[in-house]
Amino acid sequence: MMKLRGFNIIFFLLALSSVAYAQSRTSGKASPKPDSTAVPQGISKDQDLKELTITEKATDFGFSRLRGVENMGIYEGKKSEVITPDQLVANLSTNNARQIYSRVAGLNIWENDGSGLQLSIGGRGLDPNRTSNFNVRQNGHDISADALGYPESYYTPPIEAVGRIQIVRGAASLQYGTQFGGLINFVMRKPVENKKLEITARQSIGSFGFYNAFTSASGTVGKLSYYTFFQYKKADGWRANSHLDSKTAYADIDYKVSDRTSIGIDVTHMDYLSKQPGGLSDAMFVQDPRQTNRERNWFQVGWNMLALHFDQKISATSDFNLRVFGLAAHRYSLGFRPNRVATIDDNSERDLIKGKFTNWGAEARYLKRYVTAKKLSVLLLGGRYYHGFNHSLQGVGSTGKNADFNFVEPERFITYDYRFPNRNVSLFAENIFYLTDRLSVTPGIRFEYIKTTADGFYGSISRDLAGNIINITRTDEYRKNGRKFVLAGVGVSYKPHSNVEIYGNISQNYRSITFSDMRIANPSSVIDPNLKDEKGYSIDLGFRSHQTAFFNYDVSLFYLNYNNRIGEVQFYDESNRVLRLRSNVGQAVIMGVESYAEADFFKLASPEEKHWSAVLFGNIALIKSEYRKSEIPGVQGNEVEFVPKFNLKTGLRVGYKKLKGSFQLTHLTDQFSEATNAIDGGVSSVVGLIPAYKIMDLSFSYEWKRLKAEASINNLANQMYFTRRATGYPGPGILPSDGRGYYLTLQVKI
Repeated sequence: MMKLRGFNIIFFLLALSSVAYAQSRTSGKASPKPDSTAVPQGISKDQDLKELTITEKATDFGFSRLRGVENMGIYEGKKSEVITPDQLVANLSTNNARQIYSRVAGLNIWENDGSGLQLSIGGRGLDPNRTSNFNVRQNGHDISADALGYPESYYTPPIEAVGRIQIVRGAASLQYGTQFGGLINFVMRKPVENKKLEITARQSIGSFGFYNAFTSASGTVGKLSYYTFFQYKKADGWRANSHLDSKTAYADIDYKVSDRTSIGIDVTHMDYLSKQPGGLSDAMFVQDPRQTNRERNWFQVGWNMLALHFDQKISATSDFNLRVFGLAAHRYSLGFRPNRVATIDDNSERDLIKGKFTNWGAEARYLKRYVTAKKLSVLLLGGRYYHGFNHSLQGVGSTGKNADFNFVEPERFITYDYRFPNRNVSLFAENIFYLTDRLSVTPGIRFEYIKTTADGFYGSISRDLAGNIINITRTDEYRKNGRKFVLAGVGVSYKPHSNVEIYGNISQNYRSITFSDMRIANPSSVIDPNLKDEKGYSIDLGFRSHQTAFFNYDVSLFYLNYNNRIGEVQFYDESNRVLRLRSNVGQAVIMGVESYAEADFFKLASPEEKHWSAVLFGNIALIKSEYRKSEIPGVQGNEVEFVPKFNLKTGLRVGYKKLKGSFQLTHLTDQFSEATNAIDGGVSSVVGLIPAYKIMDLSFSYEWKRLKAEASINNLANQMYFTRRATGYPGPGILPSDGRGYYLTLQVKI
């Protein structure tokens, strides 16, 4: 406890010293004004204003936050973070999440994908699996398989192509949807404005057969601008029976019809094939984390997205935006995956699951700045329509070793065939009321209509001891669930000083039952037929730096009330078999402190210093969690799964001119993987404790004219650890994280 208090004291001293420094340098300056993107007070609706370009103060952190009004969104009084990958000294070629998101307080990251194909992050007790508890977008449109019915993201854009990553916590539910986690929006790089053609080529090599080739082209010709890239990535993996081949292509074409009107199109394609080594039992992990007894398990993903956008500046005070988007994708998984993970593969038929996702939607936003009682206000109105259709199949696959994603006798041996139509209509509104130059209040409201349907059949195949089929069953099922509800919230922002902001918000949250919750095909899992949607609310209260160049901090308290939380618990059936029940576990309450601070001490001491920099950062989350109520025996009073009590990421970055180096330490304490707080993983190891771990990373970069070199050592101390116990693919069982790896990148820009 003394150690944790010591870290908090360091944070508060750093934050307070930064405030004192800001006050000493800005004494006598004017009071803070409302957000700089807003129209000044006292305007009339007929007044024509000159165009004003807003630029942020120059920083070298790679981390900031969203302004109160930005890009057709309202963020006043909300907890937000913005990551600028270009300014990081990190391993971008592998999308190393613990480095890229190191400044975002309280994130819990699953690190079983060493090449960065999929992002799996959670926070505040939310399941990190494929970031399914966040609303994940690219350039403002959805990229998950189904935003409500199957909100898992099998596609993650290459960080080398990302200009900014915007993160808004739970209060984002009013603008972006009903996830408890909030919003993650990948804003891709924008076209170069002052060149007709600029080409960037990056070549990366690394340990375990890693190779990454990234090439982009960008430019502006008259009213037409474009940005496009192609990435090829392959790796053999840290464990045997691992391999991947990945290709990603993207094109953004924009046309400026006039000074007030622009249109554009984004096209994204990604496909990859990976061989998966399977999961381990606790005993196997202790014996040798790199071992594997699966050589026939494969995973394939294909992702195709199209997005159209129309932007209209109606007047000096009014803007309109329309996005129309669509997705056509699939994910196939194939393998031998018995519940007892130590079982040796007997070369029998493999289990094959195929999912196809087709959805489209449209979202419109109208932003209006107006004056009431001589005070500025900003109104955001929006609406959204979403149409999804998923088709899921499961059955018997081949006995071979290759990636054969064809069913064996599909007429007989498909045991699961469901269609999941999904409809969603949303209306939302938020308004900033600037009560004074220092104080603003932002209420918001959202209406949702959701209709999910499950139409298909499930069955089973019974065999005798010799493997002969003795019985095949089939049960038809049709389920429909329509509901409508309203979410509300309010945020407050107070700026007592030009460099300090105090903020707070409370917002209702909601998460609908997913298709997996409605019906799952897993012999070791059972679904509660009375499963209900999850409801609750989140509260944030904190203080943070505002418009500063040499220091940055955000210290906040949060409280998350999670009713009808859906989770899994172990139980024994009549045959004394260990099964997992997926049900509404109960009311979960998660609260804590999330603190983040960083400062460039060279520039704080000598603001005129141009060559040297030394940025020290710390990111600490102290979290307490508890199941307050539960009808399931043995759960009430337990800790909530995926909640380490202590979550630390800290490091130092030193730079001299164009040479930069960074060191980072990541430390998380023990966390449970399900609601009964089981310690031992048993024969399947899909539940049990996730032990504490400490990881160190070292990175360097150097620029010279058009060239840039980057080098990284991931997991410097070669720690053997794991962050995930998989219940299905790519397990089941413990999925070990990578040991020490070395990576080198060379970049040329012409």
